[in-house]
Amino acid sequence: MIRITPIFLALVTASLTLSSAMAATNDMQGMDHSQMQGMDHSQMQGMDHSQMQSMDDGQMQPAAPAESRTPIPALTDADRAAVFVSPHGHNVHDSALNYYLLADKLEWQDADDGSTLAWDISGWIGGDIDRLWLRSEGERTNGKTEDAEVQALWGHAISPWWDVVGGVRQDFKPGDPQTWAAFGVQGMALYNFETEATAFIGEGGQTAARLEGDYDILLTNRLILQPTAELNVYGKNDPQRGIGSGLSNTEAGLRLRYEIRRELAPYIGVTWNRTYGKTADYAREEGEDRSEARLVLGVRLWF
Repeated sequence: MIRITPIFLALVTASLTLSSAMAATNDMQGMDHSQMQGMDHSQMQGMDHSQMQSMDDGQMQPAAPAESRTPIPALTDADRAAVFVSPHGHNVHDSALNYYLLADKLEWQDADDGSTLAWDISGWIGGDIDRLWLRSEGERTNGKTEDAEVQALWGHAISPWWDVVGGVRQDFKPGDPQTWAAFGVQGMALYNFETEATAFIGEGGQTAARLEGDYDILLTNRLILQPTAELNVYGKNDPQRGIGSGLSNTEAGLRLRYEIRRELAPYIGVTWNRTYGKTADYAREEGEDRSEARLVLGVRLWF
């Protein structure tokens, strides 16, 4: 008779448990997995996607507009002429009438013979190319006119900086009135030198020439120092008017002005006058000095 002990029971139990586990493993290994791996995925890959891509996008575009019941006529030259008008050149404001008046010198001078009032005024009216110029200068000493003249000139621009001028000059003093034909040039030379060069042919075959120039030195935007110069030359002696042939007289000046406004500028300065040759002899005969320096006070205006 076999004796059953606890150890024997434990071994039998362990053997049965191990046999059950091995049997379960064999059942899973024996399963036919090819039924899963053998699934035919080509059924998805072979799907005809062209049914989606081949969709006609033209179905989404708007339909073509219907043709007009009334046909559009062909474009003619008359139609073009009605729309496009020839400009016939641009509008240029070159015919405007302008004017300018400059009182370059309106001044009191402390002369040897007494107080002197002197003026130098010029102006023009016209366009950019052709203008009528007026000039006047002279002196009055102790209430008596010593020298006075007026010029009326037609000016024509020959460049942006220069004009040619021609016209008449009328002297009222000294001596009897005298009329001259005048012609010359005026404008701006190098470095902004304002220049006037004029020749004259007077009565009795008298000839003369005058050269004037001035220059503005800007000490500040409103404080300006202006040197000036003028010389006169005559062709022959004229004792009645105290004028000798050759270089007759010169005048140099230096004026310091302050522009309260651009159009209004008081100034102070000095001038130096000198006569030459026969003109100096005529001056000595009248008891006048050959040269003279003067203190000047004045105002400069323009409109």
